[in-house]
Amino acid sequence: MTQYLLSLPHDTDDSPTLETMDPADAEAAMAVAGAFIEELMASGAFVFAGGLHPPATAITVDHRGDKRERTDGPFVEAPEYLGGFWVIDVASEDVAVEWAGKASSALESRVEVRALQEAPADAESDVA
Repeated sequence: MTQYLLSLPHDTDDSPTLETMDPADAEAAMAVAGAFIEELMASGAFVFAGGLHPPATAITVDHRGDKRERTDGPFVEAPEYLGGFWVIDVASEDVAVEWAGKASSALESRVEVRALQEAPADAESDVA
């Protein structure tokens, strides 16, 4: 089995959050997302999920040299940002794409599918 990240884009760096949405819209969004998570859980594919605050709330940390620098805001400026995600554990990319299609339809959003990297077999035996 392979783990996949299903991610939801936000179109701006200040997309609405559950706290700033109309309460009825927020409740409807949570119901749809909750139903999708329940379906993932029932199938055994669910690993974990999360929704992110807008990138405007990000803090970027750079400690590559001797000094640690903290900058308010996202690392890059982009036309789209990660808004939320699910990590699923399924047998194939085709299955992950099927789940992404269900999420896309339910949430009326595009969904990106990316496999998580796996440790090489010899590295796993070193850890055990």
